[in-house]
Amino acid sequence: MIRGFWFILGIIALGFGMAGVPLPLLPTVPFLLLAAFCFAKSSPRLHAWLLEHKIFGPMIKDWQSSGRIRRRAKYMATLTIALAFGLSLIMGLPLRILVIQAAVLSCVMAFIWTRPD
Repeated sequence: MIRGFWFILGIIALGFGMAGVPLPLLPTVPFLLLAAFCFAKSSPRLHAWLLEHKIFGPMIKDWQSSGRIRRRAKYMATLTIALAFGLSLIMGLPLRILVIQAAVLSCVMAFIWTRPD
C-alpha cells in the first residue's frame, strides 16, 4: 500500500518534471528529485532508469552527491524566473501580487545561487 503511494507520487512528479522541460514556468529539477526519492522507495527499476537517464540523471546525481546545481542550470533558472516576472508585469497584475511574487522569486534565486556549482 505505502509502496504504491510512493510509486504513484513518483509517476506524477516525473510527469511534472518532464512537462517542465518545454514549459518555462514549471520547474524541472525539483520534480525530478522528488520522483527519484519516490522511486527509491517504490521501484528500483525506475529509480535506476532515472539515475541513468542521459539528460535527467546528471542533475539528480549532482544534487544527491553534493547539493550542486550546474551553472548552466542556474542561468536557465534565472532567465525563466525573469521571464515569469516580466510576464506578470506585462499582464498588469495587482501590485500586492507582484510584491509577493518578487519576494518568493527572490528567495528562490537566493537559494539557487548559493548552491555550489
